[in-house]
Amino acid sequence: MNLAIEVKGLVKVYDGKVRALDGVDLKVKAGNVFALLGPNGSGKTTLMRILTTQFKPTSGVAYIFGFDVVRRDSEIRKIISYVPQEMSVWTDISGYENLLIYAKIYGLPPFDRKKVIRDALEGMGLDGVSDNLVKTYSGGMIRRLEMAIAMIIKPRILFLDEPTSGLDPSARKVVWEKLISFKKEYDTTVFFNTHYMDEADLYSDEIAIINRGKMVTSGTSYELKHSLRSEVIQFNLNANIVDISVLNMIRELDFVNDLFVNGPELSVVVEDAETALPVVMEILRKEDISASKISMTRPTLDDVFLKYAGTISLQGGGINEIKQVRGRKG
Repeated sequence: MNLAIEVKGLVKVYDGKVRALDGVDLKVKAGNVFALLGPNGSGKTTLMRILTTQFKPTSGVAYIFGFDVVRRDSEIRKIISYVPQEMSVWTDISGYENLLIYAKIYGLPPFDRKKVIRDALEGMGLDGVSDNLVKTYSGGMIRRLEMAIAMIIKPRILFLDEPTSGLDPSARKVVWEKLISFKKEYDTTVFFNTHYMDEADLYSDEIAIINRGKMVTSGTSYELKHSLRSEVIQFNLNANIVDISVLNMIRELDFVNDLFVNGPELSVVVEDAETALPVVMEILRKEDISASKISMTRPTLDDVFLKYAGTISLQGGGINEIKQVRGRKG
């Protein structure tokens, strides 16, 4: 198996006490699209910054196509591109000028730059606005410009930290269509963090979930969803807080596999929803707890995330991770 990324026992400790990564093991196949999911503060960005040679691990090892991220960092930087969550372009110059600056930084030969830049802009659908100031771009256009910059060296691995953060659904779709097209053309490995479960579900070949610095599960979207081997009954309760004794009564039922509470939403994981529903409803009725809506579904990636990470994070990174917020949608 040709591995793009291999991580063994990776640990990162900040200030001698904050354990951001706690023995992470990970393998990513070359040419795959790999999604890393986890709550805020789970270690996603720390792991990505170690893999992109920005941070050094406290212990453990990580390899990018066989290159050690600590000892062979200069070789790694020649074969990867990284798009951070915070804005990484200049808004007071044009899209073309942004690419030209980065082409010089990356050391592209002068005779080759114009064609490479034009190809990158065309590939991301920005050739028609390449001479416009970036401050006139929408959020989706800025993100595609950042992708174009990352793609000009035709990286073997493309690292994306929240690639569509703050974009509306149509802009997110366009970005992913361009990414998948590029990946197929150049057989690029894509490693991305996201809070959007649908992105991981639709576009990734494999998914891993990290929580409190540890990898808790991994597999394809299909494998993860079917690993729950259950159905989910979701109650939208007319109460923000449910007494723990009521939750315990439901959890102790023989046919209940698990139970999650997220605000007023109560999700009960069972083997057979039709059989379980009237029993759970009777418990809620006796406790004078009503529901505005009840639905039954097969497991989704959201359910998998709730199972292994315990909560669905609010979209977006922490205050220390976000340097600039994209105010323009689309």
